[in-house]
Parts: sequence; C-alpha cells; structure tokens
Amino acid sequence: MPTTQGFKDYYAVLGVEKTASQDDLKKTYRKLARKYHPDLNPDDKTAEDKFKEINEAYEVLSDPENRTKYDRYGQYWRHAEASGAPEGGVASDPGFDESEFSNYGGFDDFINELLHRYGQGGKQRSSAYQYYSTAAPPDVESDFDQGYRSVYHSYAPQPDTEAAFVLTLAEAFSGVTKELSLEGETPFKVRIPAGAKPGSRIRIKGQGRTNPITQKRGDLYLTIDLEPHPFFALDETQNLTCEVKIAPDEAVLGSELQVPTPDGLVKLKIPAGINSGQTLRLRQKGWKTQKGDRTDLLVTIKIVTPKGDQLSDLERTSYETIRANRTVNPHADLETMRL
Repeated sequence: MPTTQGFKDYYAVLGVEKTASQDDLKKTYRKLARKYHPDLNPDDKTAEDKFKEINEAYEVLSDPENRTKYDRYGQYWRHAEASGAPEGGVASDPGFDESEFSNYGGFDDFINELLHRYGQGGKQRSSAYQYYSTAAPPDVESDFDQGYRSVYHSYAPQPDTEAAFVLTLAEAFSGVTKELSLEGETPFKVRIPAGAKPGSRIRIKGQGRTNPITQKRGDLYLTIDLEPHPFFALDETQNLTCEVKIAPDEAVLGSELQVPTPDGLVKLKIPAGINSGQTLRLRQKGWKTQKGDRTDLLVTIKIVTPKGDQLSDLERTSYETIRANRTVNPHADLETMRL
C-alpha cells in the first residue's frame, strides 16, 4: 500500500483520483473486491492482503464525513475525528518538510504536542494549535526516538464494516445460510435470502467493528457478488439469460428442444427461419425477486455450422444439392453497395 511515514493513500489503493465521486468509488471498490476476493483466489496471500487494503480504503472514503477529514488532515485524520482538529490543523499532504514546523520551536516541540508530552520537556502551545483533546490518545504508539517515526493505530474507527461476499448462482437463487468469522472472532450464521443479485447489500446489526472508545459494535454490510456460471447469467433487469446452440437444419425447418431452467428442463419451440442472435423468452422461468415472483429466462439462439470434416458423405451431398437449388441469396445487396 502506498505510504509516506505510515500514511496510507487510500485513493492510490483504489486507483481513483481524489475528485472521484461516491458512485465511482463504489463501482471501483466492487470491481476490485471481486477480483481479489479470497474465495476467488484461494491460497493467494497477495490477493488476500490486497483485498484487506481495498476494504480498509473503501470503508474510509465511502463515508463522506471521514473522507472530508482524511482529505484535510492526511495521516492524522483519525485523531482529528476523536478530538476535532482546528481550522489551522496539520496539512492533508502526507509528505512534510521542515518549513511546515515553523510555528514550533523545533521538531521535538511538534512531536511533544502531537503526543501530548507537555510534562516531558515539551511546552504547551496556545489552544489555536492544540491538536488533541486533553487526554492523550489511548492507543498511539511512538518510536520517535528511533528516527522520529510514528506508528498510529486507528483508535476511533468507523464501526460499520463493509465486506464482499461471493455466492454461487444456485445459492443466490434459492437462498443459503452461511457461517462467517471476522478477524478470528466467534463464527456466526448469516441467512442470505433467495433472489440475491450482484450489488445487493445485506445489513447485519451488531456484527461490525467495535469502537474502542464507546465499546459499541457497528453493523456489518455484506455486498453480494456471484460466481460465473457455465450456462446461466443474470442481466441488469434481473432476467436470467443463456445461449442455446442449434444446427442449420433446425434453424431452417424449426425444432423443439429441452432447455435447462432453475426448475429443470422445459420444452422450447424453435420457429422455422430463426436467425443466429435472436432471443426467445420463457416467461416466469428466470430469477426470483423480493416480491416472491419470477422474472423471465431469455434464450439467445446461436446457429452452429459443422466443419467440413464433421460431415458425412450424405450430409455433404445434401448441402451441395441445397446450394445448387437455393432460391434465396442473402448477400445479393453486396453487389450494389457503395460508400
């Protein structure tokens, strides 16, 4: 993760500009969460670490108040959240040079003020420059004596937690109960209702992070994503879609096929003269909705032409007879076509 003296550049983690809208942040987060989700990258420690980074970044930037503090105070934004930093607080730029400490007697004075070490050689400044509240942050660890480097822990985080959750198409269609465990805590069960779709958010009260100050737990928000299926897909209108291949004679003469649906095989009539790419509709054989009804299954037809070495002698002779006696020329207009 991009850092400067412990600073985490959440915009760089998500790969977005600082001016990105909340919708852009959400779209980028969902794309990355799916790409690096542990369920889709088993035994991949790099992907697991990246998944944690993007979740941390999105948790901060998706909250408008926290994002404002992050943009304004940079690496000290969490401490500003706890104490309310003044208008003249620390600049948001994570890289500081010596000129930024000109309001202090020296770098040690700046450090003493940040850590509230006024009784250890530091001199307390006026309230206009006081960054922390009266009490020092409870879990700020420091090793400034070793090269003036600080390690800040998030002691007042946003308690609500965002997580991506990947389901199979069958699990999402029928509903499923999953067991979750967050950061080594006691596992708990979550019921995913039937008809979940990509982007659905499920709120689980009291299962988010614990605020160390209030000791209250926030909520857990699960964003649903679906594993790719070899046959079915879900479109933006919640219709289920699939592609069915047919032979040229079936396209010319028409046919009847047994087509898979979530409820089992269903008879589908292929009309004579259908073209490749046309879509047929099986009503109420698609996805489940929150109202309890069903969408449609959209079947796209693909005409598959056999290769020469796949034809029997009889088939080849039949196709040659058809060509010799064909009355329709589908490409006749090419001869008169001009730019």
